[in-house]
Amino acid sequence: MQPYAPRLVDDQLKTLLQGLPAVNVEGARGVGKTRTAREQAATFIPLDDPDERQQAAALGKQLLTRAQTPLLLDEWQRMPEVWDRVRRAVDQDPAPGRFILTGSATPSQAPVHTGAGRIVNLRMRPMSLVERGLDTASVSLRALLEGARSTAVEGSTRASLDDYVQEIICSGFPGIRNLPPEARNAQLDTYVEQTSRHDVDGVSGRRVRSLQDWVRAYAAAVSTTATFTKITQLVTQSREVGLASATARSYRDALENLWVLDPVRGWSPSENDFSRLTTADKHQLCDPALAARLLNLGAAGILGIGNPPVIKPADAPRRSRMLGPLFESLVAQSVQVYASLCDAQVRHLRTKAGLQEVDLIVEGPERRIVAIEVKATAAPRPGDTRNLLWLRERLGNRLADAVVVTTGQHAYRDEDGVAVVPASLLGP
Repeated sequence: MQPYAPRLVDDQLKTLLQGLPAVNVEGARGVGKTRTAREQAATFIPLDDPDERQQAAALGKQLLTRAQTPLLLDEWQRMPEVWDRVRRAVDQDPAPGRFILTGSATPSQAPVHTGAGRIVNLRMRPMSLVERGLDTASVSLRALLEGARSTAVEGSTRASLDDYVQEIICSGFPGIRNLPPEARNAQLDTYVEQTSRHDVDGVSGRRVRSLQDWVRAYAAAVSTTATFTKITQLVTQSREVGLASATARSYRDALENLWVLDPVRGWSPSENDFSRLTTADKHQLCDPALAARLLNLGAAGILGIGNPPVIKPADAPRRSRMLGPLFESLVAQSVQVYASLCDAQVRHLRTKAGLQEVDLIVEGPERRIVAIEVKATAAPRPGDTRNLLWLRERLGNRLADAVVVTTGQHAYRDEDGVAVVPASLLGP
């Protein structure tokens, strides 16, 4: 087994186990749930192994009482009755640190009981930029949330635009990112193939291709609020047979259930000044490498260098146009990880008329807000902070800070007090 690369979620899991009897680590297949959970477990039972499932079924209740704790029940959805067994065991003995469950999907035949109040969910995502070791973070999201626009913003990095593009295509999946390019691409292709053929219930034959076409169209819409009707139309234009809206919705729901889609929800504050905001999702896949691979984009294609082959669907944006959306996707994925450590939620802001947009709204405890714009440029251009300043006027002191995340080398505050932070220098 390869040496364990520490993850930011490690301390979260440890803390939860110190106070709670059961934690369910959930997230997309390949994010590292099993490896992370094994670091904290005393006993490991992989329920995706038929022999282990057979033994677990034979043991019944004794499965949970004989093992040394914490007991890790890996891929529990392969044996759904385990969930209710854990719930009942917790009812009988709520001592902390008894069980860890991991899973990449909720089974179609859901457990009898949700486990609310007994089993706590912990979301895990692909590796953030901090976990990938691109550089040492010098600007803390937690400090920005807790500060009063006076948090020190400083530091320099050698990471360049080319480095960020490499991170987009290398993936944050631990088992994929360090592979040679050909093997990495094959693994990403297989990820999509296996998800569409084996992980989504009720999809077979021609519907597999239909699902793959829909995911490809979704990838072309990352970091936008394009309607699902528009995404579905892209698929219909590239196929002889149209795709029904109900079918497209079923694809979306299934892929969200698998955590393959990780959309950023629209921000819905209670203030009257924000009554005209859209609640539409901003589309994101769990890993921007999946989006890049689905669109057949390598580093040159993302940067718009040369003349690579035309991709399908034909109406998807040209490669050079995907740099900004894919960089935003990379940053959004990292910010989601950092925000989870701060007990914060990540949203986006867009007025219904589209006149004002803020890429990421991080709302922490006490409703404190850090507003983030993501720009695939070395420094903000004139007008890049306009919407941040507009939001500051409306939120007043509730806006803890305003940030522009860039591909530049230096972190600083501009003349308006907006923090300018290279992506590699932002951390939890």
